[in-house]
Amino acid sequence: MNPPAPGSPSGTSPDGRPHALLVSGSLGQGHDVMAQACADTLHEHGWTTSTVDAMALLGERAGSAGETVFRRLLDLPGVYDAFHFSALRPGARLALLADAAARARLLPRLRDLLDTQRPRLVVSVFATATSAVDRLQRERPDLRHVVLCTDVTPHRLWVQPRTDLFLVTSEVAACAVRRYRPEARIAVLPAPLREEFYRPPTREKARAELGVPEDARCVLLMSGSWGLGPLARAAAGLADAGPHVLAVAGRNPALEHRLRAAARTRPRLHAFGYTDRIPALMAAADLVVTSSGDTCSEARALGRRLLLLDVVQGHGRDNLQHELELGHADVTSARPADVVRGALAALERPAPEPSPGATPHLWRTGLTRALTDLGLT
Repeated sequence: MNPPAPGSPSGTSPDGRPHALLVSGSLGQGHDVMAQACADTLHEHGWTTSTVDAMALLGERAGSAGETVFRRLLDLPGVYDAFHFSALRPGARLALLADAAARARLLPRLRDLLDTQRPRLVVSVFATATSAVDRLQRERPDLRHVVLCTDVTPHRLWVQPRTDLFLVTSEVAACAVRRYRPEARIAVLPAPLREEFYRPPTREKARAELGVPEDARCVLLMSGSWGLGPLARAAAGLADAGPHVLAVAGRNPALEHRLRAAARTRPRLHAFGYTDRIPALMAAADLVVTSSGDTCSEARALGRRLLLLDVVQGHGRDNLQHELELGHADVTSARPADVVRGALAALERPAPEPSPGATPHLWRTGLTRALTDLGLT
C-alpha cells in the first residue's frame, strides 16, 4: 500500500486512513512473511501500510556485510551458538555494542521515513530495528511500537523499554520477554500464515498438478530460503529409497543446480528453486522435512508431520526443542543417511490434525484486540 503523502495529518494516509510502517529484515524469508501477515490484517481494518527492510536501511555495504557475517557464523559449528547464548540472550556488552552500531546507522534513515510517512504505528518483525524505533519514540510520544517475534525465546535485543506491545506465539516466549521487562504488555497468538495456507489445495489436486501418484508416499524437503545443509544428497538418497521427494532449494542457486542434476536420473525426485508453490507442495506431501522456523507452523496448519533438521544454531535450537514438545515431530542431523532413515520411519507414524492456526480467526481477532487496547482502532 502507498504511504501517506507529505501534508497528510499525522499517522494517516491522504484519504484519512491510519498508516503503519512495518520493519522487516532480509535474513531469510520468515520476517517478510510475518510482515505481510500483519499488513494483510491491518488492511482489513482500513489501514494503509508500507514495509521496509532493516538490512537495506543499514546501507548496501553494511547490510551486505551483516548478512555475510551471519551466514559465516552459521557455517562455523558452535560459533553462533556461543554468540547467541552468551551475548544476545543475556544482553552482554558485545551484543549491545553491535546493536548500538546498527542503531546509529538506522536512526537517520528511520527518522526520515517517519517524517515522510508519519505512521501511527510501527511494527517490528526484525530485532535489528527495535532499539532504533525505541529511541525515536522519545521524539514522538504519540507513536506506537509493536514487536512481533515468532522465536520461542526472544533475546535481549528484541525487548526495548518503550515498546508498547509484544506479540509472541507461545507462553514460553512470553516468559522470555518478561525476563527483561517483567511488566511488559504481551499477547500470545498463533503464528500468522501467508494467506495461501488458509486455503491450500486438496491433497488430490496438488498431487495431480505435481505429477505425484495418489498412492505414493511423498516427502517435502526444504531448509529455509538459504537451503541449509546437504539437501541434494539427502533428496537423492530419499528418492532412491522409494518416496517421491519434493525438494526446494530456496534462494540457493548452487543447491538448485545440484537438485536438478540429481532429478534428471531420478523420476521420483522433483526439484524446485525459489517457488511460491509451497502451499501446494505441502498439501501434496505426507511428511515435511525442514529446519526449525515458521515453516513448521505452516506444516502444522495443514496437518503434516514434521522431521526437523538440526541445522540452525542459536535461536534455532530453542525453536526445534519447542516444536518437538508440541508433538508430531522428530529430529535428525542433516547427514543424508540420517535424513533418509528418519524420514522413512516418520512416514510410518500418524499425522496430526490441522492446528488451531489453520484458520486466521485467532490471529486476526487477537491482533484486533491488541490494537484496540493500544487505542488504535
